[in-house]
Amino acid sequence: MRRLLTPGWLAGHALALLAVVTCLALGWWQAGRAAEGNTLSWAYTFEWPIFAIFVVVIWVREIRLTLRKGRAEPAAAAVDPVDRPRPVITRRVSRPTAADEDSGDPQLAEYNRYLAWLNENPEARPSDYPAKEYR
Repeated sequence: MRRLLTPGWLAGHALALLAVVTCLALGWWQAGRAAEGNTLSWAYTFEWPIFAIFVVVIWVREIRLTLRKGRAEPAAAAVDPVDRPRPVITRRVSRPTAADEDSGDPQLAEYNRYLAWLNENPEARPSDYPAKEYR
């Protein structure tokens, strides 16, 4: 419990308390406005206390996580590490052949040549391609 009494935690407690009080005060203020006839304020009358509850839930969660970190965790079952390197899975990608490029569609074949040229010349702009139709 001493961990929760450090200057940082005390500032956090004060900030959480201030946030809860502010949310409840804003809810009370909206309840007064709703009683005066402002119908939109009815939603805020219930929304601000929900925000206050949210602040409390989050702050309690942070406190519990901090206290839980201090406990000794149970030792995990000893696993015998394997010193073998893991296999690297690779596959070969076949390059398209001239037969694949000229499979009957001349526009597709030209476009594939254009893409291959762009791949071989990464610093070039598409307008540098020698064929006229793709400029």
